[in-house]
Amino acid sequence: MSSAAIQILHKERIPGNGVLVIPGRLPFEALLQFEKLFAGRPITWLIEEKAQHDPSVLAHLEKSDSGAMFSADDAAPEAAGQQLKPFLDQNGVLIFVPGRAAARNATPCHIPASHLKALTSFGLPVLPVAVDLPRESSLSTERRGSLPAVVISFAKTVPAAEASPAAFHKGLLNAAETAYSARPLFKNSLAMVLLEGLKKHGRNRILDGSDDSELPYSKILPVAIALSKHIREETDQPRVAIVLPPGKAGLIANLAVLFAGKTPVNLNFTAGPEAVRSCIRQSGVDRFITADPFVRKVSSFPWPPNRDLILVERVLPGLKKQIITWGILSKLLPAAALGTLLGLRKRSGDDEALLLFTSGSSGEPKGVPLTHRNVLGNVTQFATRLDLHTGSSVLGCLPLFHSFGCTVTLWFPVIEGIDLVTYPSPLETKRLAELIALHQITLLLATPTFLRGYMKRIDPAQLSSLKLVVTGAEKLPQNLANAFEEKFGIRPQEGYGLTETSPATNVNLPDPEPESGATVIPSSRNGSVGQLLPGLALKIIDPATEQEVPIDRQGIIWFKGCNVFTGYLNDPKRTADVLQDGWFRTGDVGRIDDDGFLYIEGRISRFSKIAGEMVPHETVEAAVNKALGLDQETERRIAIVGVPDEQKGEAIVLLSTIAGPALEQECIDLRYKLLDEGLPSLWCPKLIIPVAEIPVLASGKLDIKGCEAVVKRDV
Repeated sequence: MSSAAIQILHKERIPGNGVLVIPGRLPFEALLQFEKLFAGRPITWLIEEKAQHDPSVLAHLEKSDSGAMFSADDAAPEAAGQQLKPFLDQNGVLIFVPGRAAARNATPCHIPASHLKALTSFGLPVLPVAVDLPRESSLSTERRGSLPAVVISFAKTVPAAEASPAAFHKGLLNAAETAYSARPLFKNSLAMVLLEGLKKHGRNRILDGSDDSELPYSKILPVAIALSKHIREETDQPRVAIVLPPGKAGLIANLAVLFAGKTPVNLNFTAGPEAVRSCIRQSGVDRFITADPFVRKVSSFPWPPNRDLILVERVLPGLKKQIITWGILSKLLPAAALGTLLGLRKRSGDDEALLLFTSGSSGEPKGVPLTHRNVLGNVTQFATRLDLHTGSSVLGCLPLFHSFGCTVTLWFPVIEGIDLVTYPSPLETKRLAELIALHQITLLLATPTFLRGYMKRIDPAQLSSLKLVVTGAEKLPQNLANAFEEKFGIRPQEGYGLTETSPATNVNLPDPEPESGATVIPSSRNGSVGQLLPGLALKIIDPATEQEVPIDRQGIIWFKGCNVFTGYLNDPKRTADVLQDGWFRTGDVGRIDDDGFLYIEGRISRFSKIAGEMVPHETVEAAVNKALGLDQETERRIAIVGVPDEQKGEAIVLLSTIAGPALEQECIDLRYKLLDEGLPSLWCPKLIIPVAEIPVLASGKLDIKGCEAVVKRDV
């Protein structure tokens, strides 16, 4: 293998003293590189006695002069470490060789937790090493031959006294992030990559469930190009608003704005007029792409004057000649020439590609500009880990103003050649189930709130084609996951992300199929939001001390990676609050376990500080649901809100749709039930407020601002 096919990052981090080297994985070609990297120093290969290895690796190790074994079942790993310590004499390196593993694509750690626990208990300094194979996790539009076959990235050495699975995972994730973020793809323009996807996957199609029409991507391309020319004539502003639901018009509009060299701004038409006006003002848009029927349907939207509207059903018929011309050119010209003709190469990775707005669940919407690098990074991360087979299809019903609906049901299908079946609303589950059955959809993306709709009046046979159901935006209750699995035979997998991370950072996925002799590396764990997607690093900060703590301890989650945004729109103060040296402060509280699964304990804004103790609202909600026997399968029945309290700083208030007239007695009865369940007294609700319904946003998230407004009105 040529040296150009091997890339070494942070070689300077290799210590001169003896060290235990632990690569997350070690394929044969990487093993050969390790020999070169540590040439001139005593090398000892370390393997776990029960692990299975590829024959080529074993044959090569047998030629070595030095080898050692250990048992992950050893009850005294410290004693084993003392026996291994002499191998570090004279600056020797002890290199662990992970065994064969069945793991999800681009999983950085192929080491079982039991092996890792033993390795980090030897009392030896540890050097984590990330080994990335970019050709295994490239997008379909990339030229794989131009990518390095192996990227080896070194982390900082973990001192013997600090070695632990958590310290190893932190170092490995940091090293893997460095390798992943260096990929050349992320310097490109999103528009150029979309053009390549439309060209390459011309036979794939969008099927619009609102009128049962379908269009192959090959026909979407010339329409989007022709509309892009019209947009350039209409406005000189750098951004263009789009007010459309999921469907062929929404896809074409977003593509056209990007092809015009401008930034699409998908506005939340379910938000209140003041929130929408704030988004319009912040983004500086003067043209709105929409459709006449939609204007009539969403009458509460603060529509601008007609001259500012670009109505697709009126504009496109007038562009028929241009569409035909671009249809011919798009077939004749290769993607590179077509991209040059359209000027798509003028934008690069660090330029603004999209502008989204946060949901405003806890305040005024914040503008979140995402760069081409951010979006391409997240599409690659998501596509890599899912590793969908040819012939897969996805249901696109999440709003386009929702970051997940944008990245995963607009850009991902086009770039990777996935059929996209759309429908304007995620709430009409009866129609959605019909579409899933009709088009044999394999991937469903939803929130737990939307999943509850499928639990009513849907025949399980209608969802039999689904291979994967992924939820996000809010915590997935385990009893809802259990009930969905029992009814439909497929378990929803919880993921996690934020608008600021483009959005996906974590996702649970079904465990990989076991292979003969290979250890299965789990990729799903109930109660967690899954392992980090490829190329993301994580650190945990104690909210009380603002000091970094081991990642297996609870604290505020910070992310770093190619998908992390570069700052809020025109808001340097808020940006400085959440971004430091490329690290993003999520505001969520969580921890990582020994297998790298992330657990979200709650949002820092959804904690109350009562008598100096941090009380997580979501934990209290889960306890109340259990105490009251609420199944959460059909709707959200309760919500916890913190209110000021003169004596203890804050107090817990319960909003409930099932409260009766005897509120004081109900509160006392609930308190005793919660105490019996082991909930601390400080955590119990002080007051119950009856409500007709719990405020939720269009995305399915709890409307924190709405809940607080109810409490202020009634307390």
